[in-house]
Amino acid sequence: MKLDHTGIAVRRIDEAIDFYTEFLGGKLVERYTSEKPGVETHIAVIHLDNQVIELLEPTSKTSPIDRFIRQKGKGVHHLAYEVDDLDKAIEEYEARGMTFLKDTYRTNPFGRRLIYMNPAHTHGQIIELCDYKG
Repeated sequence: MKLDHTGIAVRRIDEAIDFYTEFLGGKLVERYTSEKPGVETHIAVIHLDNQVIELLEPTSKTSPIDRFIRQKGKGVHHLAYEVDDLDKAIEEYEARGMTFLKDTYRTNPFGRRLIYMNPAHTHGQIIELCDYKG
């Protein structure tokens, strides 16, 4: 398993993109909006050396990113780890007592399948597992 990306909650995505590209030298490689219920977020993917940063700006008051910013402020929202097979990883972790936020299971527009672990088991940190089978 390896770190796939770091998701960062921001209030103004354009300003955050400018910071990560102009000041830190990153490259904007994807930008899209997901209006799916339970997502409702503008997303920008920045490649920075050997790191991937996913900037997340809420598009509505019902967005989980909006709720996160209201509760904890802007900053690191989640860490995403790539697994070889997402369904197999879920099955293996559940057999060991891990629970997942089942409503977060989805495939993004670029074929990445993902799900969030229940933060009750991860010491409060939001952890995403993902693969690229799609």
